[in-house]
Order: sequence, then structure tokens, then C-alpha cells
Amino acid sequence: MTVDGTCSPGFEPLHDLLVTNLADGADIGASLAVVRDGEPVVDLWGGQARPGAAWERDTIVQVWSVTKTMAALTALVLVDRGVLDPDQPVSSYWPEFRDGRVLVRHLLSHTSGQCGWTEPLTLDGLLDLEHANRLLAEQDPWFEPGSASGYNMICYGHLVDGLVRGATGRPLSELFADLVAKPLGADFHLGVPDDAMDRCADLVPPPPGGLDTSALPPDNLLIPTLVNPVLDLEGCNRPSWRRVSVAGANGHGNARSIARVNSVVSHGGEVDGVRLLSEQTISRVLDVQADGPDKVLMVPMRWGLGFALPQPLSAPAVPEGRVCWWTGYGGAVVVNDLDRRVTVAYAMNRMVDHFTSSERTDAYLRTAFECLEASA
Repeated sequence: MTVDGTCSPGFEPLHDLLVTNLADGADIGASLAVVRDGEPVVDLWGGQARPGAAWERDTIVQVWSVTKTMAALTALVLVDRGVLDPDQPVSSYWPEFRDGRVLVRHLLSHTSGQCGWTEPLTLDGLLDLEHANRLLAEQDPWFEPGSASGYNMICYGHLVDGLVRGATGRPLSELFADLVAKPLGADFHLGVPDDAMDRCADLVPPPPGGLDTSALPPDNLLIPTLVNPVLDLEGCNRPSWRRVSVAGANGHGNARSIARVNSVVSHGGEVDGVRLLSEQTISRVLDVQADGPDKVLMVPMRWGLGFALPQPLSAPAVPEGRVCWWTGYGGAVVVNDLDRRVTVAYAMNRMVDHFTSSERTDAYLRTAFECLEASA
């Protein structure tokens, strides 16, 4: 398998790992990026985007919950500009949001209790953002807001969309494009435009049977988030799904664009002279909002404002320190290391059984940070 792109001296093991994974089928098509101290020291891609179509430099792919970092960063830019206050009730910006106990920081850190939809929701209803947002605004939280985390698996983007629409009158997808992606020149999309559809790689679903539902406790919150609505993984390759901004799950980009945007956090709020966040706002990202068993993921999680923080039991390859990260179903990941001024990103189309960690993704992260240590 041919791997294209650039790789600085000292990062050859990361290049070789991608070559190996493409050759033995662990990856079908993928991209890797590492930004260190403002420089892209790794920008690699290779394999197939679709049967018969090579993964090119500008190929983009759905990265599932890595999309949440884009939604969170958009909200954080609004926090930095004084449009949003993390300690104010969501209802002060979104009047239709019924529960006044839920604060903006609860919503951004998965501690709002709004893990999914209580009312039955179809896929068409999910894609009708204002309808789906309204259902969330009118329902009761599934647990006491602020008391624990309960991962907002699909609805996170809807919640942030409702919040920023209420505060600004504009949808999240537009604000992300205007406040984040365009200023940074990042090829990441909350809703793929028609002229970029032919650049999308097709997702390859993981083998069935990765989750043993019979082993779950009867009062678990994971199943209610997964089945309402049930997402058709094959359907995620259709333009009708790609076109709409489901900003908790269906953002499209590649490792380069993910690392470019997220390096704002690892680089003190500024990238190539474009400042999006202050040091004060970044420090709030690292403020612990919840630390313990997540009521949906059912593994220990430590959440900051908009990002997960290091937790060895759920993400053993994410380094300790002033680090924030998140990952996507199937394996995509981004890690921001503020002490090293480093962002590492991986995006691919072959999904594996991965919620917060998996062997393939962990190997990329460990190799990247070993290379960083060796070349420091």
C-alpha cells in the first residue's frame, strides 16, 4: 500500500505503522497528522477511500464523535467572546430549554442529564434539527444535572446547536464554519457541501456483535441512547445523511484538518496568528466537571469543559498531564497535549469495535508520543 504525505525525521515509526496496517487490512484508508509547536511534523494518508478510489490528500471521512470537539470549540469561542457564560443556565440563552438547573458547562461536559431523546425519534426527526432540539429542550433530564456524567452520544451536537442558536440566532454549522474552520483554513465540515461529496470516503462498519447487551444492567442508559433512533451505518454513506449537520456524530474531515483545528487548544489559543481562545478559556477546558463512572459509557471518565481529560482505565494510550482529547466510534481520535504544544489526530474509514479505546488506535497514539519523546 502506498502512503503519501510528509513525515519529519524521527517519525518514521508512525509512517511504518500506517503502511503495515494498510498492508494487512487493519486499515483500508486512513490519515494521520501530528502538529508540534506550530509545525505539521506528520501529514500522511493512504489506502482506499472507496472500492477502486484511492485515499487522496483531500479525502474526508465521517469521524463520529471527534465531531464533538468541533461543536465544543465553537461554543468555547463564544465563551471567549462573552456571548456565552459557562456558569449560566442554558435557559438564559435558549428560553425553550425547560430545566433551569442545567448550566452551560453541564451541557458542554456531558453532565446535563440529557443523554438522549425521551420521546420516540425517527431518523428523519433526528435530521430535522429544530424539531429534535425542541424535544430535548422540553424533556426532563435522565438524572440530576451536574451530579455525574452521562455521555451525550448523538444528541451533543443538537444540544450545542440549540444553545448557540438561542444565543446568536445562527445554527452551529454556520458558526463553526465562520468562527473556526474558515479562519484556520481547515477542511472540516458540519454538513458536507454538495461540491465536496465526491471527496468523502465510505465508512466500513465493524463486525457485528461487538456489544454484549445481555451483560448490561437493566437500568443502563447506553441502550436508550443507541436505539432512539437506531442509526443505519450503511446509511451514513448517503448524501442525505452527510449533508445535514449532526454535530455529535457526522462531521467530515481528515487528520490534517482535525489536528489543525484542535491545535488551537494545544497551542495556547492561537494558530499562525489567528487567535480563537484566550489562556483563561483554555484553562477552563481543563477544569474537571465530572470524574467517575459515566452513566452511559459505563467506564470511568474524567470530563473537562468540552473535552475528556486523561483517564488511564478508559484511554490507556492518552498521556497524563495538561491533556484533553476525544475519540469517535470506530477509532478516530484527537489528543491535545498543552505541555508539549502537540496535537495528534487519526481518521479512517474501516471501523473497529471502539468506544473509548482499541488496540489499533492506541498503537497509533503510543507510537506518536514515543516519536515525540525521542525527537524532543
